Amino acid sequence: MSFLLFAVTALHVLILILLFVATLDKSWWVLPDKETVNIWYDCLLNNQTQVWVCHSVSESAWLKAVQAFMVLSLLFSSLAFIIFMCQLYTMKRGSLFYATGVFQMLASMSVFTAAVIYTTHVDTFQQSRPRGGSFGYCFVLAWLSFPLALISGIIYIHLRKKE
Repeated sequence: MSFLLFAVTALHVLILILLFVATLDKSWWVLPDKETVNIWYDCLLNNQTQVWVCHSVSESAWLKAVQAFMVLSLLFSSLAFIIFMCQLYTMKRGSLFYATGVFQMLASMSVFTAAVIYTTHVDTFQQSRPRGGSFGYCFVLAWLSFPLALISGIIYIHLRKKE
């Protein structure tokens, strides 16, 4: 039982790390000239000085929705971890971790929604730039955290507290 608790906790911490990096780092879209765009700033690498120059992104509603859903996924997953730790020490024997599972599944749905919105609207965001480029590693991390959080939520719902 202790191995299962360790594995579930490690998975949850991994998901939190993935969500933090995906939300805060600056590589959601990479252009051919190594220019990167994230959900918070539009950053360019100055080749002469090797310094990143960042400007606030445009005031588009869809990008604000992506930002909001990514922050929500962080909040839901963090809250799920806090609830799990509280339930671990206060819940009676034989009970299920429903609240933790529900919040983890909400985190999963939030990151899924953010990634889908970004996927469908990234072309409109890039209209002022030359065509080309690819999704960056933060976008991949967001998509990777979606199934992991969903699986984690399902595990929490079926997990019973035993002594």
